[in-house]
Amino acid sequence: MKRGEGQKALQHFQQMQQEGVQPDPVTFVVVLNACASLQALEEGSRIHEEIIQSSCKSDAFVIGSLVDVYAKCGNMENACKVFDKMLLRDVVTWNAVIFGYVKCGQGQKALELF
Repeated sequence: MKRGEGQKALQHFQQMQQEGVQPDPVTFVVVLNACASLQALEEGSRIHEEIIQSSCKSDAFVIGSLVDVYAKCGNMENACKVFDKMLLRDVVTWNAVIFGYVKCGQGQKALELF
């Protein structure tokens, strides 16, 4: 996702919320992908709080996207907290955590997870 597209997605998400439209799992995945591409940790954390309050808190795709946001933003503590709570982990989520450790200069930890 290009930077301008990510910012536009976040703007639309905010507008959607102002109009009282409740996000569904697809909405959360898209807006979390925008946060990841922009490395918008603060916005991603805010959206995480919304997810906790929503009916989407157990959706595997939403949770995997949260892991991806935290990992791409270099916040491995939160990435691992979310990852550790997942009941089912797919290859995409494993890749996100491994990538996060590599990005943070923790190659040995990435290899251990692999």
